[in-house]
Amino acid sequence: METIQLNNEVSLSRIVQGFWRLHTWNVSPQELLDFMKECVSLGVTSFDTAEIYGNYQSEILLGQALALEPDFRSKIQIITKTGINKLNPNKPYTIKHYETTYDKIKSSCYSSLKKLNTNYIDVYLIHREDPFFNHMDAVKAFDELIEEGCIKSYGVCNYDPFKFDAFHTLSNFKCVTNQIEVSPLQFEHFNSGMLDLLQKYHVHPMYWSPLNGGNIFTSNDENIVNLRLVLERIAKKHHTSTDTIVYAWLLKHPVKGMVISGTQKISRLQNAINALQINLELEEWYEIYLASGQQILR
Repeated sequence: METIQLNNEVSLSRIVQGFWRLHTWNVSPQELLDFMKECVSLGVTSFDTAEIYGNYQSEILLGQALALEPDFRSKIQIITKTGINKLNPNKPYTIKHYETTYDKIKSSCYSSLKKLNTNYIDVYLIHREDPFFNHMDAVKAFDELIEEGCIKSYGVCNYDPFKFDAFHTLSNFKCVTNQIEVSPLQFEHFNSGMLDLLQKYHVHPMYWSPLNGGNIFTSNDENIVNLRLVLERIAKKHHTSTDTIVYAWLLKHPVKGMVISGTQKISRLQNAINALQINLELEEWYEIYLASGQQILR
């Protein structure tokens, strides 16, 4: 498995297993641990979750699995997030809102450590752009968490180039990633210049929803059907599956991003892993880029 070095402390597997919908899996802690062990056996050692996933339950479920075999923690990397206050019977909020204050970042981290049954988080992320963001408060909180050994690195999610540049420039330890939505149907970060800015800073993104929530394979929209036909033709040429071609398309970009797979099925995770062996031709990459009709070449 190819890995990406984020800083001196953290390397992630190029394919990351996501736990956004873990609460819907209906698995026991032992079954989840067994699933994670199978991921690791395939080289997928990095696991992504967040404070709010599963109505604040996903970190707990992951922690219950890790508690069964504490030594397993040293074989994996955990990515989690803070910054969203979501309506929940156990929370005092009246509306969904963002919060990235010093106190929120610190207290959320301590809470996540407890729920995850771990002493440290490998990558700690701000989940969404906060319009009330105090950069220096966040820098102070992250710096202290690193000095305390609670986190090994930090970064952001869903930031545009201006906001990423501001926080990255002010950060003492620097952002190690921007977790962003990118797929052959989602081009925001191509068009905004985000992928270019990340290359400037030698920062590698993490791609969420690489299959666009499955729309690539199920939608009857004419443009998406056209994309699907292109993917199927290229997949046939490479003797592989269409989802493997999507992953290969993402992995080929020079920014060297990491892809998050949210599947519960090892066979589908294997499709993502197989993409590391597919080297698309440049013209094939552009065929996929242009297939939905959303992008044009000037």
